[in-house]
Amino acid sequence: MRNIAALLGAFAAFALVATTVPALAQDTARDQVQRQQVQPLNNAPVWRDVRSGDPAYTSVKGRETEVLIQPSGVLLPGQKAITAGENWRLARVPLATVGGVVVAIALLGSALIYFWKGPHTVHDRPTGRLIRRFSTPERAVHWSMGLSFVVLAASGLILTFGKTLLLPVFGYTLFAWLANAAKNTHNFIAPVFIVSVPIFMVMFFRDNLPTAQDLKWLKAGGGVFTGKNVPSGRFNAGEKLQYWGLVVFLGLILIVTGLILLFPNFDQSRSTMQLANVVHIVAAMLGIAMAVGHVFMGTVYTKGAYEGMRYGYVDETWAKEHHGSWYEDVRAGRSRQRFVDEVPAETAARVQASLLQSR
Repeated sequence: MRNIAALLGAFAAFALVATTVPALAQDTARDQVQRQQVQPLNNAPVWRDVRSGDPAYTSVKGRETEVLIQPSGVLLPGQKAITAGENWRLARVPLATVGGVVVAIALLGSALIYFWKGPHTVHDRPTGRLIRRFSTPERAVHWSMGLSFVVLAASGLILTFGKTLLLPVFGYTLFAWLANAAKNTHNFIAPVFIVSVPIFMVMFFRDNLPTAQDLKWLKAGGGVFTGKNVPSGRFNAGEKLQYWGLVVFLGLILIVTGLILLFPNFDQSRSTMQLANVVHIVAAMLGIAMAVGHVFMGTVYTKGAYEGMRYGYVDETWAKEHHGSWYEDVRAGRSRQRFVDEVPAETAARVQASLLQSR
C-alpha cells in the first residue's frame, strides 16, 4: 500500500507541474498581449530576459547555443553596464587607434632617419669577392614568411581602418568589394605564414642566440647615429630583437589567435574569440611597426642587405664593415658560410652595383 501511495503522490505532483507550467506560459503570453495594447512595440520584458544570459531552450545543442545575447562583461572605464559583445565592439576602436599611431610613428621615424643620415653603405670599395650569406632554403623561408606577413598586414589594415578611412573616399559599393577581397585574402594567405614561421624559427635559431657582443652593439645604437660600424656576428642585436620579438613572440601570438578566429567550429566560446580578436589586433599593430623598421633597415637604409637576401651573396667589404665578427669567422673557416668563387655574372654585378651606386 505504501508503494501505491507513493506512486500516486508522484503522479499527482507531475500532473500539478504539467498543468502549472502551461498556465505560467499562458499568463506570460497574456501579459505580453495586454502590454502590446497599452504600449505597442514595447517588448522590454522579453529582451530583458534574453539579455540576462540565462540559458533558454534550443534544439541545437552546443557551447552557448542556448544563450542568444551575452550578459554584461568587464566594463571599460566610464562605460555603462552593457553586454560583453558591445563592450568588445567598443574596445576595438581605441585599441586600433593607438595601434595605428604606433605604426605611423614607425613610418615617420624611418623617414626621419633616412633624410637625416642618408643610406648606410660601406666606406671602402667592394673587393668583388663574394660570400654566400644565405642558402636557397633560407631565402625561400624568409620570403615566404615576409611576403605573407606583408599581405596579411595590408589586408588587416584595410579591415581595421577601412570603414573610417576608405569608405568615405571609395563609397559603399567599391569599399564592400575591397573589404570582402581583403577578408578572403587574409584568411587564405594566413596558412603560408602559419607554416613558414616555425620553420624560420628553427632554421635561424642558432645564429640568433644572444651574446655579450650584442650589448655593445645596442649601447652604440648599431652605429646609426655615429656612422661607425659596430662588429657583430651573422646577425646583429637589432636583427636578433626582430627574431625574438617579431617572429617568435608576436608571430606565435598571431598564429594562435588567428587559428582561434579562423576556425570557430572548434566550439570555442564567444568570449574566447573576442579576447583572441583583441590580442590579435594588439600583436598585429606591434608586429607591423617592428616590420616597418626591419624593411627600412634591410632595403632603403643598409645598402647591400637586400641583395644579400634576394640573391644570397654579399661582398667581402660589406661583410667586414657590417658584420665584422661573422666575417672573421668566415675567413677562419669557423662559420657555415663560405667564400664563393663561381657566381653568376649577373648576380655578382647586381651585388656590386648596390654598393657602388651609393658611394
